[in-house]
Amino acid sequence: SDGAFRGPGDSVPPGRGRLLSTPATEATREEYAAVEVAGFRRAVDEALSTFSIDVDTASYANVRRFLREGTLPPPGAVRVEEFVNAFTYDDPAPTGDVPFQVTTEVAACPWAPRHRLVRIGLKGKSIDWSERKPANLVFLVDVSGSMSSADKLPLLTRSLRLLARQLDHRDRVSIVVYAGAAGLVLPPTPGNRDGEIAGALERLQAGGSTNGGAGIELAYRLAEENLVPGGLNRVILATDGDFNVGVSDQSSLVEMIERKRESGVFLTVLGFGRGNLNDATMEQLADKGNGSYGYVDSLDEAKRLLVEQVGGTMIPVAKDVKIQVELNPAVVTAWRLIGYENRRLAHQDFADDTKDAGEIGAGLSVTALYEIVPVGVPYDGPSVAERRYEKVSEAASGFAGELMFLKLRYKAPDGDASRLLQAPVGDAVTPWTGATNDFRWAAAVAAFAELLRGSEHLGGFDLAGVKQVAWGARGDDPKGRRAEFLELVDRAARLRDEPR
Repeated sequence: SDGAFRGPGDSVPPGRGRLLSTPATEATREEYAAVEVAGFRRAVDEALSTFSIDVDTASYANVRRFLREGTLPPPGAVRVEEFVNAFTYDDPAPTGDVPFQVTTEVAACPWAPRHRLVRIGLKGKSIDWSERKPANLVFLVDVSGSMSSADKLPLLTRSLRLLARQLDHRDRVSIVVYAGAAGLVLPPTPGNRDGEIAGALERLQAGGSTNGGAGIELAYRLAEENLVPGGLNRVILATDGDFNVGVSDQSSLVEMIERKRESGVFLTVLGFGRGNLNDATMEQLADKGNGSYGYVDSLDEAKRLLVEQVGGTMIPVAKDVKIQVELNPAVVTAWRLIGYENRRLAHQDFADDTKDAGEIGAGLSVTALYEIVPVGVPYDGPSVAERRYEKVSEAASGFAGELMFLKLRYKAPDGDASRLLQAPVGDAVTPWTGATNDFRWAAAVAAFAELLRGSEHLGGFDLAGVKQVAWGARGDDPKGRRAEFLELVDRAARLRDEPR
């Protein structure tokens, strides 16, 4: 998209965005969705931006796999928001009865110093894993023939064992498998019976075709039959996404998941492997299933998702979280939302509680970035034809101290009615050198993702610039996540034959 979120019948104006499609090639059958790259919108033409939040991180881990194997990723594999949200940020924790804290920061833009960059950060409240509600988990495991390689079923079983070790007597675990057909491997079992759970996982073997639809039906039925009122009811789908028999097309699978989410069962999708990874379908299933999508390229990534961030992966603190931003045309000439292309919503969906949106897990950070062209800065981007009533209204001019007005809606994990939060974002701009480490880090990560997918909006900013910004903003890095990012920037520079 071009940064504006439209209804299903709306089109993208010429010159406002580029379509990045990644079809399967002879060397790989991996599938990635086409991406309409966000472009600028003139505030006088379109002042509203509406989207669903996203806590997925699969894109970052998957692209890391490509780079470490010495290959640049296909553009469709790169989702900017999933890069940015793969990192934790030192935002303040929420207080009171609101399940997340909202933080905003405005500073100069590193690749266009006369522009402004706005960071909107959401931090979910932390819930100690030992104080969680009882869990009813169904492991839905793909054991089809495509899962036989070491980076698939063997890594998958080790990963789910890590999660099982976090459980205790309050919890129940079931295991459903699917290949040509679906079957129950482990009936609901107390979480403290680690030997039984581990034994069931270790006995799994790959073989046959992939009837994902039948597996999903059985897993949700089992989760619903054992539903814990107010508890953590979740299906954990572990697969390469290569559904090829039964209900197998993306639209039918998504429709199935949309029906199932009404039961109160959440969904986590864990992707594994290479060669036939169906990223497009798995991302959509998680999106429509009140869930999240992570890609596991190593046991370290499994530990991050299922041990270090198990609360964020398993404990929702809010669902159907939507953001709507109104840009002030008296201050803003043009704007673009960086990333979130496939999370766009029609503006009227913001207040419609029947429309699905993303969830926030305990302790997780979510960031969105807007690039702003202020009034007075030259801008020659596309515009609609001159209109009779185009002149900025006096009402807008009366809010000249406001850059934008931010509104959020969310529901409790077991709720049906949304709550509204809203606040203005001031026009005060922090110099780039005075911006927080988190702000500068998020900008560097977003720029890296944009360069990998061929963005036209970074001018002469290159990977050397990304590394310089990131190096200065890395701050404390006890787990080495930010150092790893710098290593990936170097790898990408070598593959692109750019200075480092």
